[in-house]
Amino acid sequence: MDEETLQQVERIIGYQFSDRGLLVKALTHASSVENRLLSNERLEFLGDAVLAIVICEVLFEQFDDYLEGNLTKIKSMLVSRGTCSRLCNSMGLNKHLVVGKGMVSSRALTGSLAAGVLEATIAAVYLDGGYHAAKEFILKCFGPLLERADAEHSQGNFKSVLQQYSQEHMNMAPVYVLLDEKGPDHDKCFELGVVLGEHHFPSAWGSNKKQAEQKAAFNALVELGVIKEPAQAEGRGQHD
Repeated sequence: MDEETLQQVERIIGYQFSDRGLLVKALTHASSVENRLLSNERLEFLGDAVLAIVICEVLFEQFDDYLEGNLTKIKSMLVSRGTCSRLCNSMGLNKHLVVGKGMVSSRALTGSLAAGVLEATIAAVYLDGGYHAAKEFILKCFGPLLERADAEHSQGNFKSVLQQYSQEHMNMAPVYVLLDEKGPDHDKCFELGVVLGEHHFPSAWGSNKKQAEQKAAFNALVELGVIKEPAQAEGRGQHD
């Protein structure tokens, strides 16, 4: 791997190596070497663990009122192979992976192999510069996702989040009220609202009651300030 390529990769990741041998190994796939110990597989193993501890630490500090179950859901979403591969591809890091001839056109280069490259690079930074350097690199990659994590982990699960929040902070459970329904039997839509005590939150429409309840729960979470992205709220109705 030539000097220009290594410098380009360092610019991409925002870190300059003292031992560039670690970077070379992070970018070396097993298909390109005779001995797999010379590939990035061991680094991938370590990087997966370093990524997990950094993400867990950040989530633990960021969501100090979340129980273990919700923290685990967010962490699983963030450190998934799909997320890692997308981040790797967006940086263009996968283009610098050295692979065997038979792998050059493989779709895995933008999938599982890309995820492995990111994890291996994390490990290389960790071994070269220590935990704080690795954490800085991870936060650079995952920062925007971490900022949106609270809303994104709740996809399709707003009712669960609202249930937990209302019980922990308000000592009550949300009640879902059917306000209206329209359309023929085979194509109905429903309007539901959430009530907590005497507070009626903005209602929402859905093609079925379950969907309307999820949207209504989202509206309640936005109004309560649990989800701080009101611009993304969908199907918001008026106060009763």
